[in-house]
Formats: sequence, structure tokens, C-alpha cells
Amino acid sequence: MRYLLILLLLLPTKVFSQQVIGSKKFTESYVLAEIAKRKLEEAGIKVEHRQGLGGTTILWEAMRTGAVDFCPDYTGTIREAILQTKTTSLEGLRAELAPFGVGLTESLGFNNTYALAVRREMAEKLGLKKVSDLKVHQDLKVGLTHEFQQRSDGWGPFTKHYGLNMEQVKALEHALAYQAIRGGQIDVMDAYSTDAKLAEYDLVVLQDDLNFFPRYDAVFLYRLDADPKAIEVIKTLVNTIDEEKMVKLNLEAEKKADYVAAANLYFSNLSSQKSSQSVWQKILYWTIEHLFLVAASMLVAVGIGLPLGVAASRQGLLSQAIFSFSGIVQTIPSLALLALLVPLLGISQKTAIVALALYSLLPIVRNTAAGLQDIPSNLRESAQALGLEQQAILLKVYLPMASRTILAGIKTSAVINVGTATLAALIGAGGLGEPIVSGLTLNNPDVILQGAIPAAILALLVEFLFELLDRLLIPKGLRLSS
Repeated sequence: MRYLLILLLLLPTKVFSQQVIGSKKFTESYVLAEIAKRKLEEAGIKVEHRQGLGGTTILWEAMRTGAVDFCPDYTGTIREAILQTKTTSLEGLRAELAPFGVGLTESLGFNNTYALAVRREMAEKLGLKKVSDLKVHQDLKVGLTHEFQQRSDGWGPFTKHYGLNMEQVKALEHALAYQAIRGGQIDVMDAYSTDAKLAEYDLVVLQDDLNFFPRYDAVFLYRLDADPKAIEVIKTLVNTIDEEKMVKLNLEAEKKADYVAAANLYFSNLSSQKSSQSVWQKILYWTIEHLFLVAASMLVAVGIGLPLGVAASRQGLLSQAIFSFSGIVQTIPSLALLALLVPLLGISQKTAIVALALYSLLPIVRNTAAGLQDIPSNLRESAQALGLEQQAILLKVYLPMASRTILAGIKTSAVINVGTATLAALIGAGGLGEPIVSGLTLNNPDVILQGAIPAAILALLVEFLFELLDRLLIPKGLRLSS
């Protein structure tokens, strides 16, 4: 077990000579990161784009700890959500970012501020033109992104500023909120002023008449210790994208479900630039990454869980402590556990493997303990009468006798692990979660299925594999009759 942990901690977080770009889980962030990626590649710099690293908190931790070298962001977000400062100038923000080892470019050329949007027919019917008009329509249904609900420049301070007390407010993913407002499930949503869907769905942006929202000028954050040549290349993006162009790029990404195509449009060379991989090649690559995550985490989980299960099979305080620990870990929301591990282990496959291994412990520990505890007392006495050492009794008698129960626990963990591993994409660890997260961002079911179907097939294959292992590992006399 000790050697497994050492091996895990030695897994590299990134190639030393390779620059890493991170993006948040929304279309514009993906597109800007792809533009930067191509710029760096054209300059002969090796670069990796880790897509959709959750929200601001996770991506900032990645920047702060050095797991990511570059990422697009916005001055308002940096000021309000990251630094929580009153500083408004770029120079002031740079000075406050410097102690974290992070730098800041000039504006890329556009302001993507928060806004509230409503359907046009509702705006015309109720006479909604500005945010203050909502005061007489407090019964409207509101859908907000999770991040906007919690931010210091988000819904709470915003409603106080405007004197609003909306009665029906729910949290939704950004892409799903557009579907909800289009279908009439909600009436008001938060949006970004450069969202392509504002025009596509014919939504009206309410005027921020009391000037609550600060400027959200698009910029790039970068590690001060990143490749100096790469930093200079990223700075060439300054003042090259206006709001109209950014809307077109976002629309291109969502129409074609392809961030690379949108990035190519920035270079006005869409026809000559195509994705270097087919869909099937991408699915194969994601599947291999997913298999690695599942296999590595299960190896660690079994290596830790079996000894813990053996220890837990003996009644006492230690047994209670082991069951309590594995049970508590299982109750932590998976995304929360990933976010908690990021500051400790960084944005990498290593973090995902540790989280998945922890989540896999409970069935293994419980089934191992239960299998050993269920061995009849007369068989235990017979084993003792043979005069074998305790270790030999455990390995040659007890574990084989409990093998069917133990293997059932490992199988349960493995099947659950296949599904849970899709969340690894939120911290840039790859796997079949990548197309699922991208598809949710683009609201494109076809892209979601590129990850969901292979993941389901993998789960079935795991079931089949354990059927074979039953025949190999469980003594013939203990197998269930067909």
C-alpha cells in the first residue's frame, strides 16, 4: 500500500517544457483558450489546453499552484471573486496578483459584463426595458448560474442594490438556463453580454440602469514563471477582439459544436484549418484516458481497501473508525472533494485518481469485513486446528472463503467508478467526461452522447470482466450455481 501511494504521488502533473492553458466551463472561455493555444503552437511552443476546469475557484487554484500557466478571465471577476478588492485599474490588479506569482495582460478588446435577459415577447408585454422595471414583477421565475448566485458581485448584492426580492429563484447550468427560458420554465436569467444565444433566442438584455456591474474586460492571466516567449505571444492577443467579433466566435462554436473551428475563424482561415482528429479518434483517446483513471484509482482503492476491510472485520474502536472514515468520504459531494484536493495536489490526473480511489473505498471495505465476519465459527476452529500461522490462515483460508463477497464489493466500486470518473474532466484530467462537459456547455446532445455512450459500454464491460474474474478467483465450491 505504501508503495502504491508513493507511485501515485510521483505521477507528473505536466510536462516540464509544455505550457498549459486552462479554461472555465462556458463557450467563450473555451474559444479564447483555443485561440491562445493556436497562437502558441504557431510560435513553436508546446501547449496543452485543459478544457472546462469548473468555475473561477478551481481555475484560480490551478493558476495559483502552477498547474496551469495561462487562462482567460475578466477584470470584474478578478477584482470581485478572486482578489475581493476595490482596485479598478489594471496596474492595481497586477500589483495584487504578483504575490501569487500571477500576471495580467491588457484587455483583449471587449467587455463581457453580466446582464439579465428576458424573452422578447415578455419584455414587450410587461414593458421591461431596464432592471428597475422588475420591481413591479417580483413574481417572475428566475434562473441563475451557481457561480452568479454566490459571487460578491452576484445575485445577493445585486438584488439589494436594486431593492428586489424575487420569490422564485433556482440554480441552473448556464446552457440549460437558455433552454429553460426558451421553453418558459423561467422568465429571467443571468447572461454574459457576448453570449451568442442572446441573439439566437431573441432575448432582451435589461439595461443596468443603476450601474451595478463593473467592467468585465477580457484579459489573460499568466504565471510569472511561465515561458517568457509564451507570455509575449499571449500578449499579442491584446486589443484584437471586439464585442461583435466575440459574439461571432461564440456563435460559430455553438453552431458547429467545435471550439477549434471558432478559434480558426479568429484567424480568418476557417476553410483551411480543420480538426486534426476525427470524432472516432477523439472518442478512442478519451476512452483510453478514462480506462487509465478507472484502472489506476481501482488499483489504489483495492490496495488500501482490502487491508482496511481485514482490520475492520475485527470488532473494536479501530473497526468503527475505519467504517466511519469510509462512510464520511462517501457522503462528500464528488465535485466538492475534487475542489478540496486541487489546492493539495493541483490540477492533474493524480488529483482525480486520489478522489476516485477514496470514493471506491466504502464497498470494498464493507464487503471485505462482512465476508470475513460471515465465515462460520466451525471453519475458523478447523483452520486454527491445522496449526497454520495467522497470516497463512488469512491468505489460504479466510480470504478465499470470503472471496465472493469481496469481489462483489470491488465490482460495485468499479462500476460506480466508471460513471464518477466523468467528473475528472472538470479538473482537466481528461476521460469521457470531456465531451459530456463540452456538450452541456454547448447544449448539444450529440456531443454529450460521445462521452455518455462509451461510458455506459465501459460499465457493461466491467460487469462482464468481473463475471470472468468470478471463475478465476472464487473457489469452485463457493460459486453461485447458474
